[in-house]
Amino acid sequence: MEKKYVAYYRVSTQRQGISGLGLNAQRKDVGTFLSIHGGELVTEYQDIESGKKNDRPNLIRAIDDCEKQNAILLIAKLDRLSRNAPFILTLQDSKVNFVCCDMPDANSMTIGIMAILAQDERKRTSQRTRSALDIKKSNGVKLGNPRWEEALTHDVQKKGAMANRLKSINHPANKKAAAFALVLRKNGLTLQEIADELNKNEFRTPKGCPWIPSSVGRLLNRA
Repeated sequence: MEKKYVAYYRVSTQRQGISGLGLNAQRKDVGTFLSIHGGELVTEYQDIESGKKNDRPNLIRAIDDCEKQNAILLIAKLDRLSRNAPFILTLQDSKVNFVCCDMPDANSMTIGIMAILAQDERKRTSQRTRSALDIKKSNGVKLGNPRWEEALTHDVQKKGAMANRLKSINHPANKKAAAFALVLRKNGLTLQEIADELNKNEFRTPKGCPWIPSSVGRLLNRA
């Protein structure tokens, strides 16, 4: 029996919703997925929301439609779900089967881990922003001045360099890959097998390179 899919799309702003910016790309991903894996697209839903919000009425309707039609919720991009962990955990609690075009082998466990990591990164980003503003204020820099860098002391510049290094370590590509790799490692896979799985699911290092056992080892050590 052919599988049924209910597609869900999200664009971040009203302007994107009107222009179709981002929406056409998501529809293309869904079309490509169906052409490769087969299945019937029974209906589509779209929300225009901020990535920080959980209130998405059409997603709720899409989930309800999946339950009624015994269909699978199909999402083009994993990051289109939300960067808020409680939101994704609510989706998991709905017990509706779902699949993401950009990561078809992902399951509720791996997506839940990624959601928690993403929420943690959001908090860290907010904290880094507040810290940077406090540093500028303490050094007598008037906020909004485009030349504030010239007023930074050497010590503050060193802190900025360290923050950039931490940002590289916490790169979203690394965080998602780490969550996936940790699950695979707990299931007994070797570093080579984990590298193969990451590459098969189109994960790449922040520099765009394929994963190899040594880079997977460093990734797991940081995680």
